[in-house]
Amino acid sequence: MQTYKRRLAREKVLQALYAYELSKEPITDVIQNVFSELKHHHDDFEFAKKLITEVILHEKEIEEIIKKKVAHWEFDRIAYIDKILLCMGITEFLFFPDIPPKVTINEAIEVAKIFSTEQSGKFINGVLDAILEDLKASNKLLKTGRGLIDRNISTDAQDRNAKKSPR
Repeated sequence: MQTYKRRLAREKVLQALYAYELSKEPITDVIQNVFSELKHHHDDFEFAKKLITEVILHEKEIEEIIKKKVAHWEFDRIAYIDKILLCMGITEFLFFPDIPPKVTINEAIEVAKIFSTEQSGKFINGVLDAILEDLKASNKLLKTGRGLIDRNISTDAQDRNAKKSPR
C-alpha cells in the first residue's frame, strides 16, 4: 500500500481548488472526485479536507493579505496556481498551529515547481516570507509544539554552554 505524505495531500488540495474555481461544481463533489485516492489515508485526507475548507472559508481575508503584500503587482495578473498556493500557505500559517512556517513555505515552493511557472517558486517564497514576518510582528502567528518557535543560534549556544558548566 502506498503511503501518502502531506506534500501529495497539498498537491490534491491545489488540484481541487483549481477544479472548484473552474467548474463551479459544489466543493463536496470536487473533493469526492479529486481526493478519491486519498480516502484510504485517513490523516492525509482529513488534513486535505481541513486545508480546503479553511481556504474557502477565509478566501476574502486571505486575498486581502496577499493584495497588501503585492501592492506593486496587479492581483489579477498573478498566475492563478500561484494565488492558490499563496492562499494555502497563509491558511497554514493562520489555522494550522502544528505546522512550522518554514515547512509551509518549503512545501508551497516545491508544489509550485511541479504545477506552476519557472519563476513561481521565488515569487511564492518572497510573498509568503514577507507575510510571515508581518504575522509575527502583529502577533497573529500562533504556532505551538516542538520546533515551531524561532530561536537564534547565540541563544541555543548559551543554553548548551549553561548546561555544560558546573554550578
